[in-house]
Amino acid sequence: MQLKKILPLAAIAALLPGLALAQEAEAVADAMEAVTALNTEMVFIMNSLLFLVGGFLVFFMAAGFCMLETGLVRSKNATMQATKNVALFSLATIAYFLIGFNLMYPLGDWVIEGWLGGISPTVLEPVGVALEDVDDIEYASIGSDFIFQLMFCAAVASIVSGAVAERIKLWPFLAFVVILTGVIYPIQASWSWGEGFLDEMGFSDFAGSSIVHAAGGWAALAGVIVLGARYGKYSSDGKVTVMPGSNLPLATLGMFILWLGWFGFNGGSQLAMGTISDVADVSRIFSNTNTAAAGGAVTALILSTLLYKKPDLTMVLNGALAGLVSITAEPLTPGLGSATLIGAVGGVIVVLTIPLLDKFKIDDVVGAIPVHLFAGLWGTMAVPLTNSDASFVTQFIGMAAIGIFMFFASLVVWLILKAVMGIRVSDEDQVTGLDKTEMGMEAYPEFSNR
Repeated sequence: MQLKKILPLAAIAALLPGLALAQEAEAVADAMEAVTALNTEMVFIMNSLLFLVGGFLVFFMAAGFCMLETGLVRSKNATMQATKNVALFSLATIAYFLIGFNLMYPLGDWVIEGWLGGISPTVLEPVGVALEDVDDIEYASIGSDFIFQLMFCAAVASIVSGAVAERIKLWPFLAFVVILTGVIYPIQASWSWGEGFLDEMGFSDFAGSSIVHAAGGWAALAGVIVLGARYGKYSSDGKVTVMPGSNLPLATLGMFILWLGWFGFNGGSQLAMGTISDVADVSRIFSNTNTAAAGGAVTALILSTLLYKKPDLTMVLNGALAGLVSITAEPLTPGLGSATLIGAVGGVIVVLTIPLLDKFKIDDVVGAIPVHLFAGLWGTMAVPLTNSDASFVTQFIGMAAIGIFMFFASLVVWLILKAVMGIRVSDEDQVTGLDKTEMGMEAYPEFSNR
């Protein structure tokens, strides 16, 4: 009888270590699951943070474009230029939210597979979204992605603004901006960044030498051709009249703001900050971006001195920007030396092509076409020099596809606006200045116009 009582107790005692081990294993599994969930959340958080920080750096580039352009136009057109920059950014925001973002990133919902996405407004995550309800937990929040990509879209319009300055009417320009940022730019960007046909081909443009900068340059070139040169810029005997900017210190400030914003432009395009590798790559991109700008500025300084006997500040400013545009297609794979050389070639391109445009009577007020289009093409074709996964043939095809579409789509819109609204102010208004005739408000009322 005593034995019958002892045996069950002995059996329970024998099972206790096993139960304890099972509970321990379950606790370890729960802990591992919690660590995995935390790691997943942290990747999402860090990626979203990268987009937000990169986004507000690129937003500051809007101020850079505004200051650069306002400083490089004559004082009688400064208010007009500032107004255009504020308005274009605001309209780009609305157009990209309503149409552009989802047109650029179809996420499989193509109207024409690989070529044309669908149209729908941007929808953010709900307030207080839970982990399991996030759209893509391995990427980033929709809001951070939208803000980051919007800044690139607005930059395209800013490129056009500078090239067509001093003779364009305000409202036709803003109408073009809406179509450019809502439809034209997102369509071609979807071909690469939206996993369209260029992406499938292997076209590589890390942060947009062609997709953003050359695209803006093509749109600007079409606009300048349709618009014509400023009154008095070119004489019948081929003489070019120099029309210097009103505030070179302001333009210099604008260039430095753009240089700063470019760290977000290129660094944020890593699109990930959740691992040691990603963070190291972002820092590498920052370093290459900086040294490419330096290479472009120094080369423009030296070359302008050799050609004109004295250094030209406007060339130096645009040389730095051309270096930045040149490295944008591939800021990760080069070393510092290669990045410097890539930027230096951009500086050479600017110094040689700004006077070349004048020979063809193409009037680009701020040098936007040499900086963004010509240097952008160079940067796109330079990618295979340091990135073994890219090919010159594919790069050329992508560059050509973007160029043909951007130029002719923009050309059609410019021609329609010219026929329907008229895009050019009168010669008399140009002589008086757009601040008085278009805006009714002078930027520098204490000083006489020049």
